[in-house]
Amino acid sequence: MMRKTTTATAFAALFTLGAAGLTALAQPQSAPQSGVVFRNTVTGESLDVSQGKEGGRDTPAVKKFLETGENLYIDDKSCLRNGESLFATSCSGCHGHLAEGKLGPGLNDNYWTYPSNTTDVGLFATIFGGANGMMGPHNENLTPDEMLQTIAWIRHLYTGPKQDALWLNDQQKANYTPYKQGEVIPKDAKGQCKPLEE
Repeated sequence: MMRKTTTATAFAALFTLGAAGLTALAQPQSAPQSGVVFRNTVTGESLDVSQGKEGGRDTPAVKKFLETGENLYIDDKSCLRNGESLFATSCSGCHGHLAEGKLGPGLNDNYWTYPSNTTDVGLFATIFGGANGMMGPHNENLTPDEMLQTIAWIRHLYTGPKQDALWLNDQQKANYTPYKQGEVIPKDAKGQCKPLEE
């Protein structure tokens, strides 16, 4: 009887170790996670933001964004100036000049085709990795820094209720004024973003 119990116990222990080993092997091997995890808007798969267009990953704003999800460019006029230009060349053909929607959905109100886009992390993931329909990934034609500037411009075009603007902190909400068509940001606006190369 003792031998059967010992054999059964040993078998159970080996089975448990084997199952644990299989579980361990099935898990992806990676370094400890820190900062924000960016996920594909449609599939939910993790995005490797080190891939794509060269440059634009070492700015203080990108480093802060990758760690916390906070876009330091949201109300910086120099970045809005650049974001307007980047949006015009990369986004307006589908989303409209004022992000009102065209072939692609509107981006200037509080209705989001992809609810994750209510945050800058979600919108960044959609721009970086693409979504459904004609929304392909833009990680080959925009750097992460340019994406943050573009997001700042998209957020600047927002016309919905400011309490729904999750990307604004309380102070920014208190000072928020909606975009007015015809508004011009000076080319020499001072701030964190250097003028784009022409």
